[in-house]
Amino acid sequence: MTEHQHQIVIVGGGSAGISVAARLQNAHMPASIAIIEPSDKHHYQPIWTLVGAGAFDRSVSERDEAEFIPDGVSWIREKVKSFEPEQNQVTLENGDTVRYEHLVVATGIQCDWHKVKGLPDALGKDGVCSNYSFEAVPKTWEFIRGFQGGNAVFTFPGGGPIKCAGAPQKIMYLAEEAFRRQGVRAKSRIIYGSATAAIFGVPRYRAALEKVVAARGIETMFKKNLVEVRAKSREAVFVDLDTQQESVVHYDLLHAVPPQSAPDIVKQSLLAGADGYVEVHKHTLRHVRYDNVWSLGDSSSLPCSKTGAAIRKQAPVLAENIIAARLGKPLTGQYDGYASCPLVTGYGSLILAEFGYDGKIMETFPVNQAKERYSMYAMKAYLLPELYWHGMLRGRV
Repeated sequence: MTEHQHQIVIVGGGSAGISVAARLQNAHMPASIAIIEPSDKHHYQPIWTLVGAGAFDRSVSERDEAEFIPDGVSWIREKVKSFEPEQNQVTLENGDTVRYEHLVVATGIQCDWHKVKGLPDALGKDGVCSNYSFEAVPKTWEFIRGFQGGNAVFTFPGGGPIKCAGAPQKIMYLAEEAFRRQGVRAKSRIIYGSATAAIFGVPRYRAALEKVVAARGIETMFKKNLVEVRAKSREAVFVDLDTQQESVVHYDLLHAVPPQSAPDIVKQSLLAGADGYVEVHKHTLRHVRYDNVWSLGDSSSLPCSKTGAAIRKQAPVLAENIIAARLGKPLTGQYDGYASCPLVTGYGSLILAEFGYDGKIMETFPVNQAKERYSMYAMKAYLLPELYWHGMLRGRV
């Protein structure tokens, strides 16, 4: 067993961890920084919606992790076994310990496939698909392309927040358009079974999306949580969140989104709050009990949407504040809850939702962003991936 020592330790080499590391390095602040990340691949997950719709091959979403570890940052290619904030250290699965002066937790979110009975075994077979996995996403387009009519069911899970909360309905709109192109829409029912109370949480965009749903003839079932997939009979079992009554819907195609939660190593640690996520101040991103612990992105308790766009705004705040803390200065960085959800409504149309804490509208462009536009779709499909790979992960945007 080996003991590692670094001034700043970042757990997680996804978009949040890499972005913070890059910003700290770009600040030319003398510090020993390490990233703990076991994976040798890095994925741009927002493009998986368009991969599942056949617009891109999944290979465009994957690159080597080594390409994005900032120069001068140590890469520890191991999994974390436990957090020990009282000792200012983390323990790795290989038995090594890593001591720190400051810890940044950016472990992302966990997909709990097993919480839907029958889903893990059904996934990727007989019409059951999901865009929430690099391994599974190609099957989505295979099943959409081969759809001959019947019930196409799309779900949104209960049990807590999920990453990219717009994704469950984006693929539904793309599938509906694909069915029209394939000549099978007239003999198809499209059903959205969602644990949420409405199509979207922010009223401005909810109203726009309700019009899209009505115009496309999509059936909605709200406050209905998918709890079981019966693959042999092709049945999706939902529970009504108000009455707890079960209902069964036959499917010919089922796009299932797994329930999600904080990673187990976070939930089981002293860093977790009541919801299982790393408990941080919603503006400074500093832990509420441990002054030298920070978190951002999907693993944090921040009461905002879990999106890459949110991380893009959180990373500079966290980097600014951790530098200030090391210098003994007040924390001036303030995160306002900004998140963006590019709601793809078809092959060439998109509603760009941008909002902050309490649903405050925070739009970027001088146009009605609640209107479907090709320009916004083009930005999502072609510009944002480039900004991600060459800007955000380099600490530039």
